[in-house]
Amino acid sequence: MDNLQSSQLAQYIPVLFLLAAAVGFAGGTLLLSLLLGKFAKSSKAKDAAYECGKDPIGEGSSRFSVKFYLVAMLFILFDIEVVFMYPWAVVYRDMLAEHATRNLVLGSMLSFLGILFAGYLYALKKKAFDWKS
Repeated sequence: MDNLQSSQLAQYIPVLFLLAAAVGFAGGTLLLSLLLGKFAKSSKAKDAAYECGKDPIGEGSSRFSVKFYLVAMLFILFDIEVVFMYPWAVVYRDMLAEHATRNLVLGSMLSFLGILFAGYLYALKKKAFDWKS
């Protein structure tokens, strides 16, 4: 039994080497960039932002409306619904053949739809579907 555990742990050694190499590479490049950056000559023209050959005017980043993030969250909410419902619908008949899980299968989907419906009601309350404002 002890030999079996040691052989299973030995399978993780390449993963640890890969992790050490990734951390070493990331840290090494950051350190090298920091060291080489101290010796670089800087000027106002070099430090200015380059925007497709034009001089930058105004702020570098504009603020997004909260509506943008709300639409993104709605997309995620209803996209995940399809991701979970489609495979469930494909194997639903096979799952019903097993008598032990018949109620569990339908109950799990009904609870998922209940949570989804609560998210839909929340979006309605927040007027997320009112695209004019």
